Amino acid sequence: MILYLDSSAIVKEYISESGSGETLAAVEQAETIGTAVLSRVEVIAAFHKAVRVNVISQDDANRTIRAFNKRWRDLVRTRVTERLVKHASELAGSQSLRGYDAVHLASAAAWQQAIGRNVTLATFDLQLWRSARKIGLSVFPENPPEQRRGGR
Repeated sequence: MILYLDSSAIVKEYISESGSGETLAAVEQAETIGTAVLSRVEVIAAFHKAVRVNVISQDDANRTIRAFNKRWRDLVRTRVTERLVKHASELAGSQSLRGYDAVHLASAAAWQQAIGRNVTLATFDLQLWRSARKIGLSVFPENPPEQRRGGR
């Protein structure tokens, strides 16, 4: 499986929460894992938010950020180009997505088109999950995520 992780899925690899176990299993099974370059700032921001809301300590966040930064270089990273942003802006309107979610959707779709193989988009954002299915991407988790948006 070729797995595209949005930021909500990446965070589940580092902070134990609902969906973490299945995300770790999917990552372990994937032959290739990728994300958009913008995930780096979204994930780091989520780690800092976890400190602010007392989910993890500052020391845990520092360790988590170091581990994430070390792994970052091993991920396939899709570039955010003018063409991709144009597609994302169209998807934002047609799929009722927030800005960065539309960029993730456009990135996963562009990656799939570029490599000519099926890409599975991993997300725990319900609207993004539904939108990925609508445009022909495989999705993870198999069943719709909780009835909430994002969480990051």
